[in-house]
Amino acid sequence: MKASSELRHLSELALRQRRQGLVKLVPPLAEILRGSLVERYVTCGHPACKCARGKRHGPVWYLTVTLGRGRTTGGIIAKENLPQVRGWIENYHQVKDRLEKISEINRELLRRQRQRRRKE
Repeated sequence: MKASSELRHLSELALRQRRQGLVKLVPPLAEILRGSLVERYVTCGHPACKCARGKRHGPVWYLTVTLGRGRTTGGIIAKENLPQVRGWIENYHQVKDRLEKISEINRELLRRQRQRRRKE
């Protein structure tokens, strides 16, 4: 069942309560990060190094962020920062998911307001 059709069966009070519940579940906005973590093994270019014989350096963790059409940016993430960065990326996905659910509820509430005005 689609979420929007599920929402049609709820009372306005239930919709408003669900919306407030979602708002309370939004992670702190100061702790979000959009991007992806990529694990890489790299070569340094020195001919005598072990990586020249196939044993690459790593893992090295990169944060990559798509900026727009064909443009990305990023940087190396220190090993000690990995848990924090993973948490921030997860928070970003939670914020995005909850905002979409809140928007669905708001669209349903607006639809009901239009229906009431038409009946008046």
